[in-house]
Amino acid sequence: MLDSIIDFIKTFLMLFFELLILFIIVSFIVSLIQQVVSEDKIKRFLSKPNQAINYIFGMVFGAITPFCSCSTLPILAGLLNSKIPFGPAMSFLIASPLMNPLMLFMLWALLGWKVAVVYLVVLAIFSILTGLIFSKMNLAESYKGVNVKGDGFFANKTGSRFKQALNDAWAFLYPMLPYLFIGVFIGAFIYGFVPATFITKYASGDGIISVFIASVIGIPMYIRPETMLPIAEALVSKGMSLGTVVALIIGGAGASIPEVVLLSKLFKKKFVVSFVIAIFFVAIASGLIVNMII
Repeated sequence: MLDSIIDFIKTFLMLFFELLILFIIVSFIVSLIQQVVSEDKIKRFLSKPNQAINYIFGMVFGAITPFCSCSTLPILAGLLNSKIPFGPAMSFLIASPLMNPLMLFMLWALLGWKVAVVYLVVLAIFSILTGLIFSKMNLAESYKGVNVKGDGFFANKTGSRFKQALNDAWAFLYPMLPYLFIGVFIGAFIYGFVPATFITKYASGDGIISVFIASVIGIPMYIRPETMLPIAEALVSKGMSLGTVVALIIGGAGASIPEVVLLSKLFKKKFVVSFVIAIFFVAIASGLIVNMII
């Protein structure tokens, strides 16, 4: 028992400080990028005559702006109020929570580069396709045209870019610390005390059933990626399939209850239902693809 407790403490400390350093470095770099990529530039790029390019730009800008939903949705409302094409704005909405650099780097560090690359490619394609489909479905009519205020990385700032990036890195890390602590604690506990046979027996399947169940559980569960990813690594180490874990992460990060509630303030019910179905579909598809390839 004493050996298990010592292993738990070692695992916790190693994983916590590894992710802490990763958070600070990636947040610092992203802040430097975002000081160049202003909201006005996003609007300009998403309004280009070539519509195909607009969808790609929407996905890219969403990927390099790791906003939480409280910041993503005010930016989205600003884009739509500025008459930005609806489809590319939807690609931005999908990519922002699911493809942010912190999630990708954590996937790489915890589950391996192959998972991170497959995840990136699948989600990039999905965010573009979702923008196209939502546009064809005339879901633009579901937008209520409201103004939402929120503070994000585009807020007015003073000081050098280096100092701003340091401030942003801390500002992003500080509210994440409790979630990171909880995730690492649970992950270390699974490493040390949950028998591998338990995970293998109940959650090791790599078929559509296990991926489907993980997708269903992920959406209402609302475990932040910062919390879920350390847990995911521990689950994989005990025998859970990579695809099942990926489906769980996408379900929770892509259509959490708080985000759905906020979306209902901006859009009518038809859009909200379509959005949840889309996230559910990509969670299942991504999980199956990961299990197939890796």
